[in-house]
Amino acid sequence: MEKQQGSIKFPQARKDTAMTNITLRPAVKEDSAAIAQLFLISSDGLAEYIWSQIAAPGESVTDVGARRYARDGVAFSYQHCLMAECDGKIAGMLHSFPMEEDPDAAPEEDPVLRPYSELEDYGSLYISSVAVFSEYRDQGIGKQLLAAADERAKSLGLSRLSLICFESNEDAMRLYRRLGYAEIARRAIVPHPTLHYADGDAILLACPVD
Repeated sequence: MEKQQGSIKFPQARKDTAMTNITLRPAVKEDSAAIAQLFLISSDGLAEYIWSQIAAPGESVTDVGARRYARDGVAFSYQHCLMAECDGKIAGMLHSFPMEEDPDAAPEEDPVLRPYSELEDYGSLYISSVAVFSEYRDQGIGKQLLAAADERAKSLGLSRLSLICFESNEDAMRLYRRLGYAEIARRAIVPHPTLHYADGDAILLACPVD
C-alpha cells in the first residue's frame, strides 16, 4: 500500500550555471504523462510490470503511469518530481521522497516485487527515478538532477540519499559509485519478461549528503 504524503517543496526553478539552456523546476500535474514516460525509461521494466497489473481494459501502461502520477498526497505523485527542461522542452526528471517506515505495511506477496520492498533505507531521501530522454543525454542533466536531490535532502534535514540500481546496469552503477554511493544491501532479482535484466541482484545504494 502506498504511503499518503503531502507535497514537498523543491528549490525554486533555476538555470544551471554551466549549461544556461537547462532549467530545473518543480513538476506540475500537466507533466504527468512525461513523468510516466521517463519512469518507464528509468525503471528497466519494473514500472511496466507494476502498471500492467492495474491497467484497465484497453489502457496503456503509459496511461496508467500518467494517471497515477497525476494524484495528490501520495508518494508516487508529480508533487515529488523535479523536471529538467532544455529550451523549454522536458528533457528529464527526478522523483524522490523521504523513505519512512510504515509499521502497518503488510509483507509484499508478489515474488517479483518482494526484493525491492526489502531494500528500503528508512530515514533517507529515496530516489525512485532519475531519467533523461535519449536526445538530451550526455549533457550532464542526470548529474544536475542528482545534485538537486542532495539539496532537497539537506532542506528536509535528511543525512543521506538512497536508490536501487540493477547490478547489471553497469553504466549507472559506475556513475553512482563516482558520486559517492555505496552498497548497503542487495537482493536477487526475480526474472520476468518485462524486466530488462534476467539475472543478478538489485542493489540498494546510499550516499551521505554534501
